[in-house]
Amino acid sequence: MNKKLNFQETIKRSQNIRKLYHELEDLHHGSKWSVEEDALAFLTDAGLVGRLTMSQQQRWPAGDATIPELEHKLGECMWWLIILAERMDIDIEDAVEKFLTKTEGLLGA
Repeated sequence: MNKKLNFQETIKRSQNIRKLYHELEDLHHGSKWSVEEDALAFLTDAGLVGRLTMSQQQRWPAGDATIPELEHKLGECMWWLIILAERMDIDIEDAVEKFLTKTEGLLGA
């Protein structure tokens, strides 16, 4: 897929997917996941990024599907961060802008 997303479109699509997952959670468990459960799911996926990175760098045997799985988990981690920010009333675009500006300033970029 060569289409490049803009950040606002990414946020909107991420929120829609989370809404659909909330519906499944309600259906199967009688309630939506809490923010804490979302954070734990993110951390689990971030850990998998670490293991898949080791595989991609030939430091851990994980099989032939390393690259597609790594791409998926990297995208999923970005999705989780967008969702966590929304659920905690943090503007993710503003947070990223503040981080970049502060870090550029610290590094003299």
